[in-house]
Amino acid sequence: MEQNLKTEPKLQSSKKSEEKSTRSTILAQTVKTGIIKSNLIPMWAGLTLGMYKNKMTFVENIPEIIFATIGSALVIGAAGAFNNVYDRDIDAIMPRTQSRPTVTGEMSAKSALALAFAMLIIGAAVLALASPLAAAFGLLGVFLYVVPYTMWTKRRTIYNTEIGSIGGAIPPFIGWAAVSTDITHPAILGLFFVMVIWQMPHFYAIAIRKHADYEAANVPMLPVAKGMRRTYYQTNFYLILLILSSFLFGTLSVGIMLVALLLSIAWLVMSIYGYRSNKDQTKWATKMFVFSLIHMTILFTTVIVYSLVGVIFKLY
Repeated sequence: MEQNLKTEPKLQSSKKSEEKSTRSTILAQTVKTGIIKSNLIPMWAGLTLGMYKNKMTFVENIPEIIFATIGSALVIGAAGAFNNVYDRDIDAIMPRTQSRPTVTGEMSAKSALALAFAMLIIGAAVLALASPLAAAFGLLGVFLYVVPYTMWTKRRTIYNTEIGSIGGAIPPFIGWAAVSTDITHPAILGLFFVMVIWQMPHFYAIAIRKHADYEAANVPMLPVAKGMRRTYYQTNFYLILLILSSFLFGTLSVGIMLVALLLSIAWLVMSIYGYRSNKDQTKWATKMFVFSLIHMTILFTTVIVYSLVGVIFKLY
């Protein structure tokens, strides 16, 4: 009897822990925490670059760094929640998205919408503490992702990726705007254009790997609507543009320009060689997808490190 009394609290504690874990998992899937994390890297690149180019110190911008990080995470999460609500019909068709809480019913559409609006309002308010311009870019990013992409072009045109890439490239502007009002500076424009162009080969690779999913849901991704050969040529076209856009970093740093250039050339070589040597298109697409992540991680990490080193040396 005494042993049962001791084990009962443990069981209750275990159940509570499982419930908390389940709730946190549902929340994470609803706001797409993976996308939040991946978008914070380019935001920090824009932020640190803005500090460096405007000759600011790290310490004096600690509040802006905190507000930009929290605010960006919230507005990006809001965009993900809005997307999950609107796409729950096609998400129910595609195997890779069938477990999303808005599809399974673990998160109702009404609750997800309430969460999205709350995160959007709070996130914009937090970004405004960094600067009103940062808040404006945060709201613009959510609008571009939800309306022109999710609601308008995603299900209607093969150019949905191009439209969606504009909203996806807003994070560097949010970070830059948190510490600077000069949004026409070549450094931030370079980051923006590179991120816009990078998204096409990245998402084409995803669309090839998940071809059956998109076809079943009748989403006109390029490989589904136009076939593999067209996708291959269009991928290489954007990779050539990515190589050319690397020179935009020349006004910032020759070193960063060379990193961007070498990464982009390597990606194009991999695309051409891999496509010709691999009969399995999915394997080619998987390699392209993995390298796209390597490309962006190395490039933006290089920008962040370069900017932070510059900021630190300005103190001495």
